[in-house]
Amino acid sequence: MIEATNSENSVTGNVPVITVDGPSGSGKGTLCQKLADRLGWALLDSGALYRLVGYVANKKGITDQAGIAEQALNLDIEFINDPATGELLSILEGQDVTRDIRTETCGDLASRVAAIPEVRAALLKRQRAFRVTPGLIADGRDMGTVVFPAAPVKIFLEATAEERAKRRYNQLKEKGFDASLAKIFDEISERDERDLKRSSSPLAIAADALVIDSSKLSIDEVFERVLKAASQFI
Repeated sequence: MIEATNSENSVTGNVPVITVDGPSGSGKGTLCQKLADRLGWALLDSGALYRLVGYVANKKGITDQAGIAEQALNLDIEFINDPATGELLSILEGQDVTRDIRTETCGDLASRVAAIPEVRAALLKRQRAFRVTPGLIADGRDMGTVVFPAAPVKIFLEATAEERAKRRYNQLKEKGFDASLAKIFDEISERDERDLKRSSSPLAIAADALVIDSSKLSIDEVFERVLKAASQFI
């Protein structure tokens, strides 16, 4: 099942959107997948787009901003649900690169290319094209402030850096990756600073967003809070 399309013809302002923004490791991915599964809506993992741009640029040895932005404009990608696991797979030029782009190294690359204004501009129309019927769950850092500023439901999910590092460490270990908790904490802290201070679309809380601190909440507790907030739109 293809979760979304890049066709401009699929965009419609009448399709409801729930945006979920927040820093790395706050639980956005798990929450958004649960919401998409429950509602039967499309899912936009904007972080995967930036990871793919960073992955391609690094693989091709492209370091100049114009060259990286060109890669962003011409990504041959699709996101597909794995029927066996329910996982959202990232398919680049017909190849499954889901595991490749989920490393901490690729996460760091994504954060760096995301700071390039030309890359963000190149991906803006592509992200908005994920808005297809019956609705969209948009996961990212500027979904409610830049990409879908008129979304009827906006969530900002946060957690302490320590808690986010623990979650990311456990996630990587479960998937068979080597991981260092101390290194992950440092990388998350550095990524937070880049995301907050970048000149183009910095991480920010939309004025009308519901802020949820997930540090001491289970994913099910967060999920129920979001469903309650969105009840009049779903």
